[in-house]
Amino acid sequence: MNDAIIQAVEGFVSTPWVYVVLFAIAALDGFFPVVPSETLVITLGVFAASTGEPQLPLVVLVAALGAFTGDHLSYAIGRRSGSRIFARLKPGSRTRRAYDRVGALLAERGGLVLIVARYIPGGRTAATLITGATGFPLRSFTRYDAIAASTWAVYSAGLGYLGGAAFEHEPLLGVALGLGLAFSITLLHEGVRFVRRRRAAVRTSPLAAG
Repeated sequence: MNDAIIQAVEGFVSTPWVYVVLFAIAALDGFFPVVPSETLVITLGVFAASTGEPQLPLVVLVAALGAFTGDHLSYAIGRRSGSRIFARLKPGSRTRRAYDRVGALLAERGGLVLIVARYIPGGRTAATLITGATGFPLRSFTRYDAIAASTWAVYSAGLGYLGGAAFEHEPLLGVALGLGLAFSITLLHEGVRFVRRRRAAVRTSPLAAG
């Protein structure tokens, strides 16, 4: 069964259509966060290392272009109807808290948040929508987003390539390793952020002040 799956995937990734699908999914992920673009980029990185197809530089380039396009579509949606989207979010919900947090970070740190948010599932959509809704300058958005999309593409494809190189003859294990690395890095980031928030809360609490 695994051999049949691998053969089917190998047959697909060796065709030019894989780049069309990659661009479409990376673009959709910019404003429709349920689409798992990292999973696809990591998987293609694995096969680039283990079979030589698809071409790793093209995977990085197409993923970056797709992400860049999707982020700009999300920015345009935020510019046009961001206030209506925010009004529909339930106060106290996880999504609303994420949007509020990203909005506060944008006000504090500006476009650098766009680069960081690109690596957070769901965070990238919140960041791009909010930048559009708040009237963040398009030129500045484009500059920061170009950095975010390109580094994200290199990072995701690189994780997959490492997995494929480690398990050259077992692509499925390579995919598992690449996804595991991505999950571990995300978990570490969230853990560090949680500790920092707790420390900040302790420092500003009335007991600490007293």
